[in-house]
Amino acid sequence: MRCVDVQFTPADHLQIVAWIEDASGHFLDTVFITQETGMFGLGNRPGRFDFNSGPLWPYGRRVTTFPVWSHRNGFAFPTVLFQNDQNEDPSYCAALPPGQTAFLSCGENQLSHSSAQSSHELHYCRPRAPTEPSFDSLTCASPAYSDKGRFSTDPAMTTGYPPRSDLVPTQFDSASVAQYKATNPFDAVSAPTPIGGTLATVAWPVPASYADGDYVMFVEVSQESDFNASYNAMAYPSPAQIAYDSYGVPYRGQPSVLYEVPFSIAGGATSASTMTFAGYGDPNGLDGNIRPPDATITTDTPASGASRLELVADGSGMYRVKVAVAEQDPSELPGAPAQLTATAVTSSDLTMAFVAPGLGSAGQRVAGYEIRMRANDAMTADNFESSTQVTTSVAPGEPGSAQAFELTGLLPKTDYWVGVRAFDGCHHPGELSIVKVTTADRESGEVDACFVATAAYGSMLANDVTALRAFRDRWLETNVLGELGVEAYYTFGPALAGVIGESDLLRATMRDVLAPIVRSVRSLLHR
Repeated sequence: MRCVDVQFTPADHLQIVAWIEDASGHFLDTVFITQETGMFGLGNRPGRFDFNSGPLWPYGRRVTTFPVWSHRNGFAFPTVLFQNDQNEDPSYCAALPPGQTAFLSCGENQLSHSSAQSSHELHYCRPRAPTEPSFDSLTCASPAYSDKGRFSTDPAMTTGYPPRSDLVPTQFDSASVAQYKATNPFDAVSAPTPIGGTLATVAWPVPASYADGDYVMFVEVSQESDFNASYNAMAYPSPAQIAYDSYGVPYRGQPSVLYEVPFSIAGGATSASTMTFAGYGDPNGLDGNIRPPDATITTDTPASGASRLELVADGSGMYRVKVAVAEQDPSELPGAPAQLTATAVTSSDLTMAFVAPGLGSAGQRVAGYEIRMRANDAMTADNFESSTQVTTSVAPGEPGSAQAFELTGLLPKTDYWVGVRAFDGCHHPGELSIVKVTTADRESGEVDACFVATAAYGSMLANDVTALRAFRDRWLETNVLGELGVEAYYTFGPALAGVIGESDLLRATMRDVLAPIVRSVRSLLHR
């Protein structure tokens, strides 16, 4: 099997998409897209494209995120509009940049919407003003509700950006919401934004239908508020003539930048890379043309403009994007990570170490690692894939070298099983290594949350425990009676959890007791 491996080291808070074209410029496939755009609909959600922005901002279809990709990918999704868009004053559209009126109806100017058209929001927050203490927070200050929009019925109003695929329809949503997930084809290649300053690797198995020959890998990278002298809040200010225009801040800085890597798929291994950017996308998202590099794009500032992807040393050279193609023999799998152990243990954190395995008989470097953990329940090869995945990144070292990673946010005096396995360039997994570690006792003054539920389900990371914690954060801790209940739980919960956790029968009984509560909580969270 042949696989394409794309490597880059991003700055923080980027939107990234990678796709392949043939040598003639025909779009072939999307191999990677950050989930904010691929899953949460950043490019196709209700609201004007030039709405202000802020942390977890809910509205405004960001057609400037990947304009080149969105115009080349061959998809034509119906544009998502606010449910009440037909009732607005058409004069609001007069202030839009030329060409944008074709993609906006006159109801796209509102940040406040009827409760009858707004459902509970589990990803974004409500719009906030910069003067609010919570403005810079990456969590919602209070329960949020949003209009999830509806598909336009105008055949001319289409876009290359997918709608959200994370929603469960409610009575307050339009009928279109039930179609969003089925319409979005990018779930399989959507992934969280890579951690800034850390090597990111995208593996893509080459379909058998792809002939040997020349191809091109494109990587388009976008970042809000990447301001410079040419692109800033003065040049691209907040939209005029809309209600609540004091909410959010202007976000339109430098446009998306593109990296282009011609590479070959042949009988053996090939490799290609680029140190420079190929150009940039339309600042207003109106077309898919690549503008050639010019002085308006910053080139000498780390994490900005053309340097959103870092320069990485590679032998005697450097690259920002590297593409490698190799044959992977499924029988030549990675070995097991050796000497997996905890080198530091506290009540809430573990530092883990192991020795890097090699790949196959030649002992080459592996492509990456999959790390999972399990609490109060022994991990085995059979339940590894159902265990909680750890998102920490470990850059693979040479076989025999020391590797390390940290696990945080754990419970005190709790048994954890940690499993690590390496994979090759086609993500074929190797042998699994598992170790049991018990966290230290709680230090004086430390307080945990969700004691009883965690004891019952075995892990604070279990899905049902996560739902209960979300209910506590979004509902109980936002009112006085709820706060009193939480304080009482913190007082008596640890002792009760200790009794439950020591008995399989009591743990099973408590899960039965919590089951109807969890069902009610999930229903409430999705309203």
